[in-house]
Amino acid sequence: MIDGAILKERKIELTEFSRGIKQGIPIALGYIPVSFTFGLMAVNGGIPVWIAILISLTNLTSAGQFAGVGLIIADASLFEITLTTFVINIRYMLMSLSLSQKITRMPLFKKCIMAFGITDETFAVASLEKKEVSFAYMMGLITCPYWGWALGTVLGAVTTSVLPEKLQSAMGIALYAMFIALFVPASKKSKAALVVVILAVCWSSVFKWAPYLNRISSGWSIIIAAIIAATAGAILFPRKEEQL
Repeated sequence: MIDGAILKERKIELTEFSRGIKQGIPIALGYIPVSFTFGLMAVNGGIPVWIAILISLTNLTSAGQFAGVGLIIADASLFEITLTTFVINIRYMLMSLSLSQKITRMPLFKKCIMAFGITDETFAVASLEKKEVSFAYMMGLITCPYWGWALGTVLGAVTTSVLPEKLQSAMGIALYAMFIALFVPASKKSKAALVVVILAVCWSSVFKWAPYLNRISSGWSIIIAAIIAATAGAILFPRKEEQL
């Protein structure tokens, strides 16, 4: 009787895991070209291939990784790198708190494992679930994106390492193409996104070219520009009650 109950529970977990895997495949396919660019940027900036891959295996933060590696390449201080990645990645804490309201009861260590795999995309998919989110389902949902991100990093890092130096530099334009591909569609759909992007670019330019301000390190420039742009966006485009 007990064995039958355990067998039934395992079957349910396997079904949930398989369902999560299927929903995670499209996310993984979308991650590969982005993480390819990350691997390219990291190695092109002088970071060893194995370290670039290790970063992606121990982090799943997308924008946080790009910002962090960019600051490492720019020889920023450890405090700047820590603060910048904290500001960029703080949204994951809010996502985890939100998702914690609809997960099944489970031990703390399972919640920590789930939190590691929370990204914008996995959170969006999981939050649309009409029933409680189980650990098995989240493991399935996280698995493909995690390895998709790692695979893209491996391909980008290894490919860049074997290319001639001139071609490595030329491929750096892929990073700018990726950012354009990210914000242009969002800017077309949202005036708020367009304004925030323009403000961030303007303030970044000020910190780059304005006298005295250009003495501020790149890490602090990113933090200040991001805070100013985000604050202005929140003030100019407050969320309406029906959006809450």
